[in-house]
Amino acid sequence: MTIRPVTTRKLAAMAVALSVAFAPALAEAKAGSGGSFGSRGARTYSSPAPTQTAPSAAAPIQRSMTPQNQPGVGQAARPGAPAAAAPASGGFFGSTLGRGLMAGLLGAGIFGLLSGSGLFGGLGSMSSILGLLLQVGLIFLVIKLAMGFFARRREGQMATATPGNGTNGGMQRDAFGGMFGGGNRASGPAAAAGASYGAAQAAPVNDLQVSPDDFAAFERKLSEIQSAYGEEDLNRLRRNVTPEIASFFAEDLADNARKGVINKVSGAKLINGDLSESWNEGNADYATVAMNFSVMDTIVDRATGAYVSGDRTEPSETTEIWTFTRPSGASPEEWKLSAIQQAA
Repeated sequence: MTIRPVTTRKLAAMAVALSVAFAPALAEAKAGSGGSFGSRGARTYSSPAPTQTAPSAAAPIQRSMTPQNQPGVGQAARPGAPAAAAPASGGFFGSTLGRGLMAGLLGAGIFGLLSGSGLFGGLGSMSSILGLLLQVGLIFLVIKLAMGFFARRREGQMATATPGNGTNGGMQRDAFGGMFGGGNRASGPAAAAGASYGAAQAAPVNDLQVSPDDFAAFERKLSEIQSAYGEEDLNRLRRNVTPEIASFFAEDLADNARKGVINKVSGAKLINGDLSESWNEGNADYATVAMNFSVMDTIVDRATGAYVSGDRTEPSETTEIWTFTRPSGASPEEWKLSAIQQAA
């Protein structure tokens, strides 16, 4: 069999075919490479409230330096979150009814000793035992009904007292140039999910009001971060993101360098955005916003600058949920990106 040499033209054709075949793998678009990572304080592993811009549940955080705890231990519970495992009951005598029965038997024994009838003198007949069981059962039912009544009443008061699901629902849309909306204004299933979230949350945090200046800062940060990422400028990134996010971005850029490519990102422009939730945890403020934006996003060869993938003429459009943090009460310019989540 004769082996024919591969011509330069054939090599070029093969290179083009390979670049097209691997384009989806290389074009992990924009800052964050399409992942969900970072930290949202006590709400890191909780789903942000839905909004008009992102009406479906956000993708859960996949990479974070925040330890994952059970809901209620430094973390806000959310609808749909897995419930903490109930402690083992220890069998019948570990249950509420069993403990009540044991308490009743012990009480009857003590009464018998005090009255001179012996430890179980008061339980000398089957009728006495049945009578005790009946009394314990009735007491148990009364206590259980009372506890259920007060629990429902307390939940109703909490739901009534929770304004706007921790969002700044009173903000006017035109205050942000038609971009950012006024808090969580989702309708239909999203609105129902938001209402459920507001009634169920029990985070040890306080609601935070977000101002027009804050929203303007979020929009500026979006453009600045995408631009710095596209220029591989880690110093600019560190000024606008938390150290954790900076480390993740540095990993992505190093991975691109190993592949011999650069992810060129520029011209980020906010199309729509609204507030999902905002809160304060001790010495830190947090705000989670859903943002629909466009950006020029291409992959080029690091050595030659040759185009590899992406659209060189039309911007791509993306919806992501970004969380910002700052020292408590600091100025809008102090906001830093602390988490990115993909819209489902």
